[in-house]
Amino acid sequence: MANIIIAPGRYIQGQGELNNIGKYAQPLGTKAFVLISKSGYDRVGETVKKSFEAAQCSVYFEYFNGECCKTEINRLKARFDELGCDVCVGIGGGKIHDTAKALAYYVKKPVVVVPTIAGTDAPCSALSVIYTDEGVFEEYLWLPANPNVVLVDTDVVSKAPARLLVSGMGDALATYFEAKATADADAATCAGGKVTRAALVLARACYDTLLADGLKARLAVEQHVCTPAVENIIEANTYLSGIGFESGGLAGAHAIHNGFTVAPETHKMYHGEKVAFGTLVQLVLQNADMEQIEEVLDFCMSVGLPTTLADLGMENPTEETLRTVAQAAAAPGETIHNMPMEVTADKVYAAILAADALGRAYK
Repeated sequence: MANIIIAPGRYIQGQGELNNIGKYAQPLGTKAFVLISKSGYDRVGETVKKSFEAAQCSVYFEYFNGECCKTEINRLKARFDELGCDVCVGIGGGKIHDTAKALAYYVKKPVVVVPTIAGTDAPCSALSVIYTDEGVFEEYLWLPANPNVVLVDTDVVSKAPARLLVSGMGDALATYFEAKATADADAATCAGGKVTRAALVLARACYDTLLADGLKARLAVEQHVCTPAVENIIEANTYLSGIGFESGGLAGAHAIHNGFTVAPETHKMYHGEKVAFGTLVQLVLQNADMEQIEEVLDFCMSVGLPTTLADLGMENPTEETLRTVAQAAAAPGETIHNMPMEVTADKVYAAILAADALGRAYK
């Protein structure tokens, strides 16, 4: 199997760049279908509209119903076809990005992804995570290509709630550990090949950037300002993690996140918050050095990421609940089987309890 690395056609990051979205999208199509939330439109809708008008492009806004599920994708496809649009644009958070990418795939049109938060590494990937209408993980939709354009206006992102940036750090935290586990197992990545050295370097750079600038960035966005540390963390959360996870591979942390989606208590938690705890569980599964575990615990606690089950909203989970989570995480076909050892539901259950105990002891 070949070593493969994939990436979006163009990644653009900078202050005020949303003003140029029409210019970047115009080569792809002149009738833009923009998927956005009502609150997102209130924040940036007029800027987007003026930019498309300046580029002599028509623009149609459609409000997102809140879940990346087949029902919503089918609804949007019907609306897209009805309007006769020729380019998809997803503006908002991870579920909007994944829905826009899935829509573009089914209507066979290009897609522009515009994060208004740096809460996940979804923007750059050739992947949509599909949930049920109720928000339970259902499947991965592997796409034939990455987004044509990813546009990140750091002025917009830095004004979003700090918790969203921190959640993005939790998602990015897993990148290096999952890529390293995938490489050690000589397993295939989401890109359809083996891990490249370039992907591992990007994944490691992602982790190092989090440790160096994570706390500084969180404190800055709490003041709604964009500093060099914020710029670095936005790039780490969005691009370094996006390329690192996709071409480096997924392993334990994201499978454990998927397992936790079956527990209703965790539904109020963001994706990256569950992934952060999943990273600790993965490190326990691998019997990582205590020095490494303490470094991750220190980082999580400094920026406000979960380190215990209670932090995930599971104050007194039953054994039955946690075994159900573990079984979902270790289901056949899950990415946890990219780990460089055999993983069973019993091992995941034990690692969840041990990671929770480590988090409680460290506090």
